[in-house]
Amino acid sequence: MNILIKRYDKESNGIDKPFTQLFLLGILTLLVIFLSIKSPFFLTWTNIRNILDHSSLQLIMAIGMTFVISSGGIDLSVGSVVALTGICIGLLLKGGVSVVLSSIIGVLIGGILGTFNGIIISKLKIAPFIVTIGSMSLYRGLSLVITEGMPIYGFPTQFTYFGKGDLGKVNPPIILAISMVILSVFLFKYTKWGQYILALGGNEEALRRVGVPVNVYKTTVYMFSGLTAGLAGLIFTSRLNAAEPNAGFMLESDIIAAVILGGTSMKGGKASISGTVIACLLLGVVRNGLTILSISSYYQQLFIGAIIIISVSISEIRQRRQIQIR
Repeated sequence: MNILIKRYDKESNGIDKPFTQLFLLGILTLLVIFLSIKSPFFLTWTNIRNILDHSSLQLIMAIGMTFVISSGGIDLSVGSVVALTGICIGLLLKGGVSVVLSSIIGVLIGGILGTFNGIIISKLKIAPFIVTIGSMSLYRGLSLVITEGMPIYGFPTQFTYFGKGDLGKVNPPIILAISMVILSVFLFKYTKWGQYILALGGNEEALRRVGVPVNVYKTTVYMFSGLTAGLAGLIFTSRLNAAEPNAGFMLESDIIAAVILGGTSMKGGKASISGTVIACLLLGVVRNGLTILSISSYYQQLFIGAIIIISVSISEIRQRRQIQIR
């Protein structure tokens, strides 16, 4: 058992990962230099905080997605979970439930929705892509049916603290994102759960043969993804001070892109939390910079897509060459 864990822990820190991180840092540095020259506003604390604030929501969800993808799966339902958890929080608040209790229940509902995905995937042996694309439509549909397509608003002003409050120079979403990063590093490095998730993505059958309850771990990783999406739903709803049934629409594509761009392997067995952090910041800087330069959102999507394709392609080519040399 220990040999299996050490094997995949070693593989998860493979030779390609530092290159990927350095490459992304290089791109990020060049972008920061270029944008700071083009706009004196870019390096002000107000703008930096704005970048961190908007990147924090994506980063929280990307942490959960990093665990899912490193386990060999994928979760396309996270954007819809953001919407449905927000709707549940909104209904609880309108029903007179306290802000704190409504928020906790909403995040837990996200975990329940993720667990539902995990049980179907693990018990019925259905491909994660099929299950989560189905639940994506299911959860989004529930949000629209419950609200009849209309947002829920009129919440207590205290509720906005989670999304727009101040903690000195930063706000709660930034602190929550940093906390999730620290937690994820701890889980991967120092817990059997995190190590088994990596081993699950590397060789599920080998893990099963040594007596590990694979279905349990596969279910819990989707539960964790649901919890992070539920937390993002809380932040999103708090920022708007309204529960929007279309919240998080297509957000899953950005999250998955950030995770893959950061160096986590789509094949499973390898994960890079630091790469995910850098990738989220890179995408946040790109969007912010292009907005400052008054470039159309159409071109923003084009540039972001190009960066993702080029970066992942270079990383994959380098990895294949390293394998051939071995």
